[in-house]
Amino acid sequence: MLYQSMNAVVFYTVALVFLLIWLGSLRNPLLAFAEIGKEMLRSYKFVLVVLGMVGILALNKFELQIEHRLNLHTDFTPFVFGIEGHFVRLVQELFYSPWLTPVIVFFYIFMLQSVLAASLGVYLLDKNRIMLYASCYAIILNYAIAIPFFLYYPVNEVWAYAPAGVRFVMLDVFPRFETEYRPLSGLNNCFPSLHTAISLSTALLAYRSGNRRWMAITSVSAAFIIFGIFYLGIHWLSDMLGGALLAVVSTSVAVRLAKLTLRGQEEPLTLRSSTADTQ
Repeated sequence: MLYQSMNAVVFYTVALVFLLIWLGSLRNPLLAFAEIGKEMLRSYKFVLVVLGMVGILALNKFELQIEHRLNLHTDFTPFVFGIEGHFVRLVQELFYSPWLTPVIVFFYIFMLQSVLAASLGVYLLDKNRIMLYASCYAIILNYAIAIPFFLYYPVNEVWAYAPAGVRFVMLDVFPRFETEYRPLSGLNNCFPSLHTAISLSTALLAYRSGNRRWMAITSVSAAFIIFGIFYLGIHWLSDMLGGALLAVVSTSVAVRLAKLTLRGQEEPLTLRSSTADTQ
């Protein structure tokens, strides 16, 4: 039911975003829409940042078409396999379990974009403008840095490289993945792993935010997603390491950019007390 079509995926993703905003802020998620409107009216800089974020996401959507027009035929998959060998196959053989697969697929398909979108809502409701802007900048930086690698350093997903001996476990739960979800992500857009980069970025920013509930939610989500890229047979170890490095760099730069953007009007970034978290 969850994976019957992309329309179903979108519907449940939206519902999950609302739930996550409530869990992260303990406030009515609908208030986040009012807050984003206020922020746009309050600051033209935020409007520009949002437009930049929308623009880079649109560019990523058309990356496959750009790659096709460039007519590139390079394939670095054998090179990666020569270095890593059967690491991913060993992970699958060690951890595979029929009950675990639906859990991993849920985190891979739903939690990445849901946690990312919910982060904006949580920081809006927390009045944490630094983390709000930093989250937007982190999205821009992650995609802007990753897209050139997708174009000029193509690496196929592990399951698609026969010598790796890896099975695409995703199909056990989402049999229509290749027809419904695949158009959103190219088979050779492996390095760096954006699932690693985005999920880890949201967790790193949550730790900087001081919101302990949101720290816990984003950390659990990132852990399942990063483990899931191996369990499902999608990414190589180097993809994960590249994504982790990208997350560290992008969040560090994003926070600095946010502080520069809000210079003269930013609120002090302080850790919330445990009392506040339990209210």
